[in-house]
Amino acid sequence: MYALAILRYRRPLDEILPHVEAHRAYLRGLKEAGTLLASGPFEPRAGGGLLLRVPDEDGLAALDRVRDGDPFTQLGLAQYELLPWYPVIGLDDLARL
Repeated sequence: MYALAILRYRRPLDEILPHVEAHRAYLRGLKEAGTLLASGPFEPRAGGGLLLRVPDEDGLAALDRVRDGDPFTQLGLAQYELLPWYPVIGLDDLARL
């Protein structure tokens, strides 16, 4: 299963910035594990987006674990919106990532 995660900051950017490196270190771990395909901040910088791949079985629970493991979530700095996604066009390209 693929998913889009939309992160919206819950605090002003100056309160977010000291924690960005911990958040990105967490995301690098997800990338190494094959869960994260791409991520980055939005412009204007009010949050960011993640493209995720999780197992079809227990996929929703896996998405919850992604959210709950993020330092941004643990510190109450960002809110996740998790959207399971079933791409049709480009699925073969995604599978090669």
